[in-house]
Amino acid sequence: MRRRGWITQPPGIDNVASDPPGGVDFTCPGCYLGDMEVGNIVEYIDRERILCAVILEIRHPRLKLLTENNREVSLSAGRLLRLDATRLDPGMGRFRLVDRLREVAEKRNALVSAVTIRDLWEVLHAENEWIDLETLTAFCFPGEANGDHQSAVMRAVFNDRLYFRFHPGRFFPNPPEQVERLFARREAEARRARLIEQGGAWLRQALGRHGPPPGDAEGELSRECLRLIREFFLFGRESADHDTARALLERAGVDPAGDLFPLCVRLGLFSEDENLDLHRLRVPVEFPEEALDAARRLAAPRPSLPASALAGRVDLTGLEIFTIDGQATLDFDDALSLEALPDGLRLGVHIVDVAHFVRRQDPLDREARRRGSSIYLPDRRIPMLPAPLAEGLCSLRAGEVRPAITTFVDFAPDLSVRGYRILPSWVRVKEQRTYFDVNLLADQDPKLQRLRSIARAFREARLASGAVHISVPEVNVWIAENGEVHVSRLNRESPARMMVAEIMILANWLMARCLAENGLPAVFRAQPEPRERLYAGEEGSLFQQWMQRRLLNRFVLGSAPGKHSGLGLSAYVTATSPIRKYYDLVTQRQIRAVLGLEAPYSAAEIEALLEDLAVPMSRVAQLQAARHRYWLLKFLERRVGEKEEAMVLQRRRNGYQILIPEYMLECDLPDAGGPELAPEDLIQVTLQAVNARKDLIALTIG
Repeated sequence: MRRRGWITQPPGIDNVASDPPGGVDFTCPGCYLGDMEVGNIVEYIDRERILCAVILEIRHPRLKLLTENNREVSLSAGRLLRLDATRLDPGMGRFRLVDRLREVAEKRNALVSAVTIRDLWEVLHAENEWIDLETLTAFCFPGEANGDHQSAVMRAVFNDRLYFRFHPGRFFPNPPEQVERLFARREAEARRARLIEQGGAWLRQALGRHGPPPGDAEGELSRECLRLIREFFLFGRESADHDTARALLERAGVDPAGDLFPLCVRLGLFSEDENLDLHRLRVPVEFPEEALDAARRLAAPRPSLPASALAGRVDLTGLEIFTIDGQATLDFDDALSLEALPDGLRLGVHIVDVAHFVRRQDPLDREARRRGSSIYLPDRRIPMLPAPLAEGLCSLRAGEVRPAITTFVDFAPDLSVRGYRILPSWVRVKEQRTYFDVNLLADQDPKLQRLRSIARAFREARLASGAVHISVPEVNVWIAENGEVHVSRLNRESPARMMVAEIMILANWLMARCLAENGLPAVFRAQPEPRERLYAGEEGSLFQQWMQRRLLNRFVLGSAPGKHSGLGLSAYVTATSPIRKYYDLVTQRQIRAVLGLEAPYSAAEIEALLEDLAVPMSRVAQLQAARHRYWLLKFLERRVGEKEEAMVLQRRRNGYQILIPEYMLECDLPDAGGPELAPEDLIQVTLQAVNARKDLIALTIG
């Protein structure tokens, strides 16, 4: 189809969103010009503007043009939007030509204001067909319309491509749903542009101030700017508004590729010692209101338990039951008792029955499953259960009656396990002891001596079954109320810690046996044999034990029992920390199922649970290790220049990997060209530089 004075396109061309300049298609082979001569006024698109030009030369298929901007350009004839009937005399001179072109452009732009694109669309969108320029012009300028009117209509549609698809010489009305989408996109782009402009100005002002950043009348701009900067810093290209945040920073004169942490601190987004991993890993810290409400209802004061409430559980409130925990512990989930029998001893391991309160799929259970575990950091604790439960109703606090799952273990005079039974109970803790207290009395208190003997006998039995004993010192880091960092070493082989650890392993093993014997699935832990054994029994040096850990195979979680070579046991679960670990809560529920207190999980449900918890549990381990290291390095920042004893672990390409035993800290030591060092060599190193935020520790020999 050909119409004099404008270019037509063949049918079949639609969505122009990705077309070249200005969303206009010039590539179709069917594009052609009507008659044209030197001096014709033409229009074309340049940088999202329609320009007027006059033809100076015709060099098919290209044209030499002089534009209204006083530029000469060479343009393909197929790029023209309109060929106007109006001609100018090229002989009138360049400046007069340019003046005349500008007059024509101004006249046509002035006529654009008479064109209401939305009104046109309202009339024509139901037609659902292509409309030529002459027809569209007739709607806007009834009567005699000339090329100026046609150009004005074309410019109006080009300037607002919300309602019509634009092709040289013809237009297609967009359907209403597309108009709605395009309008929403346009509004979003306008908001984004305003945010970048205004936000950049706000940030520049904030950076020029001393003290907190400025606010704004409604507070929305500052909040949105802070959100964008925070997300950009934490997640980089993964942030939803990465491009907007980057543009905002650049508008404010801030390098987006630079270190933005000081900026975030200055803006009040983070503290100097902010735990960035909490944010980057999106760790749930605050409990949802639904879970808090459920916890408050459960923990609300109530009358003393009636006799009927004790039915179905064995009343053990008369036993001498005590806890052994750290001095700062508030969530007591295990307790011990010891009774003398005519022919032996009876050990009681009493685990608070969290599942008595937290039911499967209730709000508390869903939140506990989402978290996976309590998280213990030097500067904070993030519990799995809300405080009214973790530190109240579910905590074995002295003098309070609590439901429990009790494992009684009977020992023969030689301290071999003669039998065990697991039962639901009511318990009341009589005394809460600390590790420190127990260590002081370990050699004097007859009951503690017997418990130590039980623990020692069980460990020896495990070692005889092939257990790998690794017991390296543990470094405890904590923050005082004044913000000062403190570091101390914990002896995991102290009487109290060894005793509690072995007795909990014993209880977990017996619960695993119970579940296996009853054919119930659970969160069983298995571990293949180590790749190599560096020592036997408890004889390993610090170096050997540290390196032995690297030779252990990873433990495997599954719904069926398997051998745990590291512990030297035929089957193993963890069920002694149901306040703190969701795996333990699940296993406790399976024990309750054996006791007839609830329905068990199926193997498929256990496997699904293991899959769901894989990410949360890896997140917990990553957080605890990273934050421990951060605060340890923070402590060492004050000791730059001091000397420490170190042990060589292994040779690396450009140096050595070493261990500083005082802090149980692995570091890299550059090769300074001195004598060759061998694994297990003891050397002296100097702390040259430490930066906790950058995870940097630099050492030299000597």
